[in-house]
Amino acid sequence: MNNVFIDVDYCQIYKHGQKIGGDVFLLSRNPENNQIVSTLSDGLGSGVKANVLASLTAHMAHKLSFSPIDLNHSAKIIMDTLPVCKERKISYSTFTLADIRYQNDNSNIAVNLVEYDNPLSLRFNGAEPVRWERKKTKLQREGAFKEEIVSSSQFKLNIGERLIMFSDGVTQSGLGKSLPLGWRLEGVREFVKKEILANPDISSRELSRAIVQKANSLDGLCSKDDITCVVVYIRRPRRTLIVTGPPFTKEADAILGEKISAFDGKKIVSGGTTAQIVSRLFNKKLVLDMKCWSKDVPPASKMDGIDLVTEGMLTLSQVAAILEKKINPAELPNDPAKKFVEILLDSDQVHFIVGTKINEAHQDPNIPVEIGIRRTIIGRLRKALEEIYLKETSQEYL
Repeated sequence: MNNVFIDVDYCQIYKHGQKIGGDVFLLSRNPENNQIVSTLSDGLGSGVKANVLASLTAHMAHKLSFSPIDLNHSAKIIMDTLPVCKERKISYSTFTLADIRYQNDNSNIAVNLVEYDNPLSLRFNGAEPVRWERKKTKLQREGAFKEEIVSSSQFKLNIGERLIMFSDGVTQSGLGKSLPLGWRLEGVREFVKKEILANPDISSRELSRAIVQKANSLDGLCSKDDITCVVVYIRRPRRTLIVTGPPFTKEADAILGEKISAFDGKKIVSGGTTAQIVSRLFNKKLVLDMKCWSKDVPPASKMDGIDLVTEGMLTLSQVAAILEKKINPAELPNDPAKKFVEILLDSDQVHFIVGTKINEAHQDPNIPVEIGIRRTIIGRLRKALEEIYLKETSQEYL
């Protein structure tokens, strides 16, 4: 696996009282071209109408970014396609588009950034803000009351650098309430600087959530607009090892112990038999954790040196379903599946060691079909982690 990771994540809160957001965020990776495209669009107003307009803009920008068309030309195509509000004489939707290209080893990360009418993005090298030049293209569309400007820029991101994008729900939070002129760009910049100083390794997920929660608090926890923040962070990868299933032969148990000892990162053991083997190998006691359980998932256990010990197939199946449905861990009960998902979302590279010994307990026809065999569930986990959350995964059998 690579020693550089491109961490992209976001957080969003809808306008108070709305069940659908007028901000739309899309994230896709094209491994064939070593390309990641991140698109944030803000539809005029809120609710369903705004969501439709923002979705149209975001999907159009997203598709054009993966085409051979120059990104600046793509922006003009989008602008020509976007309608203008007859009453307000402004565009029905805004957008920020980051086209990220990288080498096979995730090095030499180049960003092509296009911004239209969203708050300007921020860059940080560690906790220090970075300012850069933007090229401005002026457009005068029929029906618009003012000249419109599309900003574009190209730059490289190195390890320790961040790019932060957001909708105006962030910069305008607190407007007329806690802050007469709103939070504004400078306020966001100062807040981000303090957050990074307090936690230099803060992940994209944690930082975007902190920014959105702060904006919502400035609105008195009653958001006046959709609030969305996206963070791109270049850093060393965080690794997690998942061990599930006993090795095919008893002689391979020692090999499993060596691999667990040598792994640098968080460690999860999933499966009762597997946990007993690991306990024996390291001479560590297994202690049932009755504080971590729910009606859907058996309780977890504790073992020194292992970050999480869970039951096998039921828990893995539940974790796969949560990832596939993109459920926010904050909405989950305090059980092993929640802790499992939180570790995965905070990881960049996930390595699976899958034991190949057949467990006779799983041949019972009364066990639900969706549990499937271990390999099928691992396949679901890897697909969700790679395609939805852009994690890197690997697997080996033992």
